[in-house]
Amino acid sequence: MKMKKVLCVLMATMMMFSMAACGSKDNDDSSGGTNDPVSQTDNDDNGNTKTEDTQSDGEEDTTSSDDTTGATGTLKVAAVETAYGQDSWKAVCKAFEESHDGVTVELTINKKLADTISQEMKSQEFPDVILHSLGAESGLTETFIKDNNLAELTDVLSMKVPGEDVTVNDKILPGFTDNSIIKPYGDGKTYLMPMFYAPCGLFYNQGLFKEKGWNVPETWDEMWELGDKAKAENIALFTYPTAGYFDTFLYSLLYESMGSEDFQKALKYEEGIWDTESAQKVFDIIEKLTTYTEKTTPANANDNDYLKNQQLVLDNKALFMPNGNWVMGEMAEAPREEGFEWGFTSLPAIEKDGDRASYTYFEQVWVPAGAENQDLAKEFIAFLYSDTAADIFATQSKTAAVQPVQGMTDKLDGDNKLIYSIYDGGAIAVMDAFATTDPVEGITVRTTFLDPINSLVTGDKTKDDWIKQIKSDSDALRAALK
Repeated sequence: MKMKKVLCVLMATMMMFSMAACGSKDNDDSSGGTNDPVSQTDNDDNGNTKTEDTQSDGEEDTTSSDDTTGATGTLKVAAVETAYGQDSWKAVCKAFEESHDGVTVELTINKKLADTISQEMKSQEFPDVILHSLGAESGLTETFIKDNNLAELTDVLSMKVPGEDVTVNDKILPGFTDNSIIKPYGDGKTYLMPMFYAPCGLFYNQGLFKEKGWNVPETWDEMWELGDKAKAENIALFTYPTAGYFDTFLYSLLYESMGSEDFQKALKYEEGIWDTESAQKVFDIIEKLTTYTEKTTPANANDNDYLKNQQLVLDNKALFMPNGNWVMGEMAEAPREEGFEWGFTSLPAIEKDGDRASYTYFEQVWVPAGAENQDLAKEFIAFLYSDTAADIFATQSKTAAVQPVQGMTDKLDGDNKLIYSIYDGGAIAVMDAFATTDPVEGITVRTTFLDPINSLVTGDKTKDDWIKQIKSDSDALRAALK
């Protein structure tokens, strides 16, 4: 499954690399969880790690334009295993070792990463580099942010990519280095770096649309018209894997309705923002959409049964579902109606000629403030944006792990090209998220904005109930802003 968030059609089994190549410590725990980058972390990491209060030493980068820092020793890298598998990480670590004499990379990669590294971190033994994204059930990354336990990585952007004559900032696509996710404190400083990304939007069966002569809706009014046509043929307009998949959907819809300025206010829970006309349009659309949603969806909207909801699209029992392109890999072996063909579109516009948005989910890599080898950690992160590393991730992962690196989309084809070209058609890329706050007992972004969707579909909660909860929870979250 999510975020939550990269990804594409599941390839055939790739060539295996030696487990010893990067000194890896594998924990092949395949129990539980799902296969998409976002949900893999959501569902498989249950460590709930709480770090000690260690402050960043604010060290300045000393990297020259040479290929290496000249540092030697062991670099500890910890990465959560997602739909991409382990092989590409092992190959990248090996390539880094080969380009940095005297360096050994000790790689820890598994599906339950937070559990694996929890005890060591409680003893102040931190990995030097961690790939673990926001939105995971364990809250590992959020905990480090809230406790101010991240090393600043602003200087990484100006470092030369090892082996290349360009800086990291030159290699990364616009927008990925200027958002509230990688700059969580609002001080203009970077603490997380963007990794694999995926456009998220609505997936559907192009074959069915061709058969019926239906057009993909460009506005929400056209969406409702299509919903009525589909209903007449016993096809639901909409389904979703789990309510958690409404995060990228909600961000895109908020942006379409509010525009960039009010969208940022909403992400910071600004007082009165949920009373605005643009916010009410969002609530109205979601309320109406729940009436067009396949009624069995909430019962299967959980970590064990979510594939049943995705199967609805393959069986022509529902037209659209919000997802990322990992869904094509997850459902690669699933049965489907004759003539099935994946389709992908951004959200319909609020009004004719209005903005259409597609949220871009991306994973994050970061350095704990307590890491012992921060200079080499930064060198490794810079290497992750090299053509060497980017090509390995894109070609040797179980699904194409695409990084926000200049020129990568030109190398894609097939379904990958379909997904990553969404912005070429004019869709706006949205990639911000609700602001990080100090912990608020009983309240999270998910419980406030996403989980109630199930209750709207079943009728156990009304739109007004949901709005009341959002306003109340936003007051508490706003008061807890860092």
